[in-house]
Amino acid sequence: MKTYPAVGVQSPKILIPADQIEYEKWAVVACDQFTSQPEYWNTVEKNVGDAPSSYNLILPEAYLGTQLEQHHASQINGKMKSYLETGIFQEIDGLIYVERHFEGSIRKGLIIALDLEQYDFSSTSHSLIRATEGTIVDRLPPRIIIRKEALIEIPHILVLIDDPEMTVIDPIADLTEGLEPLYDFDLMQNSGQIKGFHIVSPSLEEKILQALENLKSQELQSNKYFTPIDTSPLLFAVGDGNHSLATAKAIWENNKHHLPDDHPSRYALVEVVNLHDESIKFEPIHRLLERKKDDWLLRIKTYFGDKLILNKTSDFPSLIKEVIENQSSSQTFGLFDENGFWVGKIKNPNHTLTIGSVQNCLDDLISHDHIKEVDYIHGSEAILELGTAKGNAGIYLPALKKESFFQSVIKDGALPRKTFSMGEAYQKRFYLECRKIK
Repeated sequence: MKTYPAVGVQSPKILIPADQIEYEKWAVVACDQFTSQPEYWNTVEKNVGDAPSSYNLILPEAYLGTQLEQHHASQINGKMKSYLETGIFQEIDGLIYVERHFEGSIRKGLIIALDLEQYDFSSTSHSLIRATEGTIVDRLPPRIIIRKEALIEIPHILVLIDDPEMTVIDPIADLTEGLEPLYDFDLMQNSGQIKGFHIVSPSLEEKILQALENLKSQELQSNKYFTPIDTSPLLFAVGDGNHSLATAKAIWENNKHHLPDDHPSRYALVEVVNLHDESIKFEPIHRLLERKKDDWLLRIKTYFGDKLILNKTSDFPSLIKEVIENQSSSQTFGLFDENGFWVGKIKNPNHTLTIGSVQNCLDDLISHDHIKEVDYIHGSEAILELGTAKGNAGIYLPALKKESFFQSVIKDGALPRKTFSMGEAYQKRFYLECRKIK
């Protein structure tokens, strides 16, 4: 194992299933997907049967609060021990290049280990590795219970780099003929195909790490993000799986005082992807105001004061068009209920992102009991149907722009909860690679 402290990276020893294992049954989707669809996980269980599978090493969140939760969780550590002892794994030393194929797209990734000493999930973090959305500390205990006794980690974490010039991962794609193929198979339940390649060349590994170090350059980041030259650089921003990474961090902080500095639990296995990869699409998550009060629109206008210009529009398609095509410096969003549609424009906003300005407003209105509940809705059709139902109101938000993503995290800290979604549930990371952490 080789460490690169300048960029907070370790080239780790990685466990993947041995050649005789059925990879199609081994790999299952991230545990926090299909949480309201237990039938999905029932199908997973039937597909897996008695075969070795990552399904036996994770706790699907669809099981939380059900009779399955304790039963499934209680077997995880035993399965880890059994898999380690019975030759289920083969060990790979070094980085793995991954290609995930779905719907005509290829998401290119790099499996590495990140140094938890250089990760801080607090909203005011200035660390090299940061959370992108607020971490809900109450969600950590169930994960801590499983991980603190775990012999291995098996991640679904996707971490973003901001590499518009495609210098880190994309050059590897042109060299796959010279890399050692590790796996190539179809993922279960029509979730596409995945290929993995072992990066065995020390010189290629050095080039990858040098490209990461170049991205970290304070001069480059100052020019890119319009920040002072002494601003702490942001290299890795957690896209998916922040609570899993936060769990690893919490356990390391609790234990590091009696462990050696190079203990494996100091690091966490992740897949790094480029924010500018064509397959990475940010989908907006809209806001539904349930059991709204009759003066909800007035309260929003009062909160923003003369910063908000509110204009009535004819219908929902017109609202969407104005929000999507906004070219002004104002932050634009849509508002509607059963009585009509409006487009709001915020002048001189206090937050870099529209969603940040809107969420701060909603949090303030909730704290003063001016609105009752806020739900988070994916898709235009769904927010229109729910937002125009009697007693409700909808807020339509624009998609997050890639070019402002890192800048916003640097300037504003962790983004508001439910700011964006990175693709559909079946496109999320599947559990595949593992690493010993004890």
